[in-house]
Amino acid sequence: MKYIVVLLFLGSLLQAQIPEGYYNGTENLTGGELKSALHHIIKDHIQFSYSQTWDILKVTDRDPDNPANVILIYTGWSVDAAQEYNNGNGWNREHVWAVSHGDFGTSMGAGTDVHHVRASDISVNSARGNKDFDNGGIEYIDPDGPTGCYTTTYTWEPRPEDKGDVARMMFYMAVRYEGGFGEPDLELVDYAPSSPNNEPYHGVLSTLYQWHTEDPVDDRELYRNDVIYYQYQQNRNPFIDYPEFAGLIWFPNSSDDDSSIDFPETQLLQNSPNPFNPSTTIAFSINWGETGVLTIYNPKGEKLLQKQFGEGSHSYHWNAARFSSGIYIYALESSSGAKKTRKMLLLK
Repeated sequence: MKYIVVLLFLGSLLQAQIPEGYYNGTENLTGGELKSALHHIIKDHIQFSYSQTWDILKVTDRDPDNPANVILIYTGWSVDAAQEYNNGNGWNREHVWAVSHGDFGTSMGAGTDVHHVRASDISVNSARGNKDFDNGGIEYIDPDGPTGCYTTTYTWEPRPEDKGDVARMMFYMAVRYEGGFGEPDLELVDYAPSSPNNEPYHGVLSTLYQWHTEDPVDDRELYRNDVIYYQYQQNRNPFIDYPEFAGLIWFPNSSDDDSSIDFPETQLLQNSPNPFNPSTTIAFSINWGETGVLTIYNPKGEKLLQKQFGEGSHSYHWNAARFSSGIYIYALESSSGAKKTRKMLLLK
């Protein structure tokens, strides 16, 4: 086991060491079904106390060019690993899924899960606080220098090198923690601020997915994922092993490439108002001689309704009064195989 980890650290392998059969049962699943299957695979991991995470991070976040140092999230700075906090002069631990978003603190479980606990600069950690993740704002200049991160009142944009890492940690948390046995039920939403009263929500989903696609998995993530699995928690981040899982769960009817058949530009599909509360009208048209199916999915990717329509123009009024805030997906697929998807935001 140690031999594998040393090889990963020194050799920077391009392939993750995924145990054979680890993801059995996820084949051909999408949306909520895939999310549930992955949850059952990665739950029940070995848990550690918050004090133990200091030593774990010295391994998971180790600087490969200087093993006595750790690399800090959001800045990429390399600092002496032995300087744990050090009266505010060292480094500390960042919860990428902010602990107030679900009010789980630093208790064993979500509060000590090293898949999202990272070594961080103390003042940068404080500046990020419990903000949601999104694009925009002004650059945060730390007393130690520019960070490449941007911030607004409610949001934090990491430097480009960390964006995909952050997204995949957030995806992991939303799948790993589904409630029960005293654990929070964490969910990603598409708005900010997402948790004004410590709700177990975090945003912004669509931005995180954008970062996930634009900043692909790198060798450091592969190394970190394997170390956590083989040496510590004995569970993996599925979105590092199989990045396509994110789209299959949260955007199951969207295509990441240009190979899908699309509607002609004259074929309408839109909703208004957007954002909405509690209802919106979806307007669309179906080519002559064809039929079409309108489907609406909730933020977990679960199908809420499916209705078939004939040729011509249509307006479908959808009342979402009984549903909670979040990003919803609606899709229109014609009998010819053409398809188009849109997002709409229920904001209560």
